[in-house]
Amino acid sequence: MHMQSERIRSTSSHNPLRRLSTELILIVLAKLALLALIGWYLSVHYPRADTRPAAVERLLAPAPPTPSEAKP
Repeated sequence: MHMQSERIRSTSSHNPLRRLSTELILIVLAKLALLALIGWYLSVHYPRADTRPAAVERLLAPAPPTPSEAKP
């Protein structure tokens, strides 16, 4: 009984599927980290929107009336 449990333990530690799944998970995580880094790098170069209350009020305010042109 003891020999059988030891054999199962030794085969599970050298399981190639476990190693393959670990490598694939690490590759996927590395790719996600790389994509996040690229996205952050690209978004840094865009100017931030002005979100101050005065700027928002100015953007949402109605347009000032335009002077009417002289009619002939």
